[in-house]
Amino acid sequence: MKLQLKYLVSLLLLVAFSFGCSPKDSKDEAKESRNRVFGNEYPGWAIAYSGYREGDNPQKKIYPTKAEILEDFNILKQNWKIIRTYGADQHLIDVLEVIKEEKIDLKIMLGIWLDGEPEYVEDNLTQVKLGIELANKYKDIVVAINVGNESQVNWSDHKVPQDRLVSYINEVKLKVDQPVTTADSWDYWTDLKNSSKVIDAVDFLAVHIYPVWGGIDIDGGMDNTKHIYDSLKAVIPNKEIIITEAGWPTYTEGELHAPKAGDEVKQNEYFYDLMKWSEANNIVVFNFEAFDEPWKGTGTEGHWGLFSESRKSKLVMQKLYPELMPTRPTSPGYK
Repeated sequence: MKLQLKYLVSLLLLVAFSFGCSPKDSKDEAKESRNRVFGNEYPGWAIAYSGYREGDNPQKKIYPTKAEILEDFNILKQNWKIIRTYGADQHLIDVLEVIKEEKIDLKIMLGIWLDGEPEYVEDNLTQVKLGIELANKYKDIVVAINVGNESQVNWSDHKVPQDRLVSYINEVKLKVDQPVTTADSWDYWTDLKNSSKVIDAVDFLAVHIYPVWGGIDIDGGMDNTKHIYDSLKAVIPNKEIIITEAGWPTYTEGELHAPKAGDEVKQNEYFYDLMKWSEANNIVVFNFEAFDEPWKGTGTEGHWGLFSESRKSKLVMQKLYPELMPTRPTSPGYK
């Protein structure tokens, strides 16, 4: 009997190898799943979401209500299947509960926010702990996890030591099944001398590309985006690259942009060119962002939304959402 069983096992292994297969344990399967990341499931349209309205402020722990989140998702679910969130906090808890309770067809790339260390070590540990708990509780909704946002690039105002970031990433990877990454600006990722340890740690690259912050106006916006993406693929060929932020503001202030670079007509052009390119090349792109966020101020940072803070369609969304047509300007004008 033992001989027959041994023969049967050997035969099964031979068949497996003859088809180019090998026995896999659960760790191998988890690794393979992480390597696939989003695969072909979410090409093109994805969107960054924070629901902060007038008077809300994550730094003051003043969050949108669940009713407001539901209003937002009833808008977004019409054209998007996946959103990106940023912090493991009450807003995220409410977001996940609304999706679950209302049976909304939205998946989430869950964000864990990291503030500058050593000042915010305890806050960061709290974020990591809650992010892991929620990712495991809502496995049917959370498809990926992002640990830290622009915490490594040289101009970051909330830098985290690289070794600490890698330890956070590894801790999350150890305790969840979803693919894990950290999001940062394209110029950090291409600086392989500084980014290689983080590249090795993540399951995929989460890249931010913003032509407008480089002083490029709309006539060079898409060429710049394509060039950066192609450059990333050339220097980092062994990782899937997701664009986790790209977009065009509808108003700009300051010297970091081309004159009057922010504009609703320009946003409209860049958005649809970007979506056409991403769909044609099967690239996941999270447009930044769904709604204007007043807590970020009256300058450039407060005007990236495809919708205004009052949930009215800017020019870019008016054909898709005629029911949300504004009765007054949705972006400031230039003097």
